[in-house]
Amino acid sequence: MVAPLYKLHCLLKRAQMLLLCLGIAYLMAGSILLLQRSSVRVAQPNLASLPPLLSLAAPPTALRTVGLGVRARSRWAAVQAASGGGAKIGRHWPASRSLGVQHLHRRWFHSLLPENPEQRVSLHRSSRQKGTYIGCFLHNASDRALGGTMLYDLRKMTSSLCQDTCSESGYQFAGLEYGAECHCGNRISSPRAPEEDCSLVCRGERGSPCGGVGRLSIYKVEEQLPGHRKFRNVHYRGCFKLVKNTIGTFPIYSFQPNLTSQSCIETCTDKELPLAVFKKPHCFCTWMSSLFSLNQQLDNQQCVDDTAMNHSTASTPSVSIDNDHYQVYHTPVLDSRCKERMFLPQRSSSLVALSSFPGAGNTWVRHLIELVTGYYTGSFYFDGTLYNRGFKGEKDYWKSGRSICVKTHESGQKEIEMFDSAILLIRNPYRSLMAEFNRKCAGHLGHATDAQWKSKEWPEFVSSYAPWWASHTLSWLKFGRRLLVVHYEELQQALLPQLRLITAFLNVTLTEERLLCAQTNQDGHFKRSGAQRPSFDPYTPDMRQMIDSFIHTVDQALQNRNVSGLPQEYLPR
Repeated sequence: MVAPLYKLHCLLKRAQMLLLCLGIAYLMAGSILLLQRSSVRVAQPNLASLPPLLSLAAPPTALRTVGLGVRARSRWAAVQAASGGGAKIGRHWPASRSLGVQHLHRRWFHSLLPENPEQRVSLHRSSRQKGTYIGCFLHNASDRALGGTMLYDLRKMTSSLCQDTCSESGYQFAGLEYGAECHCGNRISSPRAPEEDCSLVCRGERGSPCGGVGRLSIYKVEEQLPGHRKFRNVHYRGCFKLVKNTIGTFPIYSFQPNLTSQSCIETCTDKELPLAVFKKPHCFCTWMSSLFSLNQQLDNQQCVDDTAMNHSTASTPSVSIDNDHYQVYHTPVLDSRCKERMFLPQRSSSLVALSSFPGAGNTWVRHLIELVTGYYTGSFYFDGTLYNRGFKGEKDYWKSGRSICVKTHESGQKEIEMFDSAILLIRNPYRSLMAEFNRKCAGHLGHATDAQWKSKEWPEFVSSYAPWWASHTLSWLKFGRRLLVVHYEELQQALLPQLRLITAFLNVTLTEERLLCAQTNQDGHFKRSGAQRPSFDPYTPDMRQMIDSFIHTVDQALQNRNVSGLPQEYLPR
């Protein structure tokens, strides 16, 4: 009996020693790993030695949900299950019960800087970009290197993205600042800076200069042959009658025997002027003014007749100028007045909602409202991607009263009654559901793949979100105090009349220049391209039967509220 007990005792002692040795080995391995990490860590530069941020603080890192995640309600990345009754049937949406705590969370979140903004890039690495690197230039309040359009993308900015954006907008130079901001222009208007000042890393790539604090890494974009440059945001303004004394005051004039509208647009774009006034062989470039207001437009046939009449007599400038009908085009250059946006000078005591079902074009309408009013729009949520792309109202507390209106997708009675009035944006549910599914799968401007459309998530998404499309409108019609109903499709077809209604509802004085701002840059960088669609119809007959019934219900509710019903295209009747 004693022998077995002794053997057991020896075995336990060996086991204890073995566990002790394993524990010591584990601690030693962890210590070695920490030492290795600390030895290769790059020393952080002294932030106090960096020049101060002048005009725009570094925006926070965007929060992104993976796959079919929901939008973030607060600055926290946490997702909570929604509770509530009929107005929220079948949807999963984060709920916020304490707005005061939420506001504190927001203040805390935005006190943080982006991750590792001081990461540096070797100045001697070979450039992989399409354009030509020009150098590092000052870019601050007193010395603006490039004065054209701007683009923000904190997560994915690359020099190629910046160059493509500037090229499509008609600019010759692209400059990157702070690793995430893209500036465009046709002239460099500031002195050079030391190359070591432009050593920050682009957020979307490594290996090429991407600016610094108050410094631009400037590239000359790829040049294309005259007549082959492709611009975005070029619009035909119309045919106008202009007297000779008026056109003589335009700042740029060009006489070209073989002039085309394309070459005239290129000329005015290179001169950074927003309007090209064309009649072969004459090209004038000028700023926007009341001369080109909508009520001054003439029948386009008059410009065509003038062009045909003067075709044989185009050898001298004076002959054509006497015939006073001109075709006017908006170039990609955005008028400097269109870029001026600010928060309301005085806090408003009235909260106006811009309410829509997700995927109904809320971001696009916010872009138009900011252009036509000059004031930032706010948001009930926080979307870092939108903030990084220029929607500065995303950072502001939604109840501050500093925004012209506040984006929301909420449809509960309590949330609706927080607002004094609302613009209710409605879009065809078939397109809204697809747009929101695209956003959840691929972001604000991306598209879902065919595999995602064929997955089980799509029918689950439709069964959950289609009832919400109806309940959202029904709830706002029931609980909203003062409503302006705007249909997405009517805004597309009649942009300017609809914008006049919106600005009148917002009690904002509308100027002709601001209206032109919205028309010339109506798409901006915030509207998803419609080119890529699934290769098959993702809606099954059962889905269509369910959605059609919701369309009929909403249409009847709108008419009961003495509001025009849904557009005919929603459903064949």
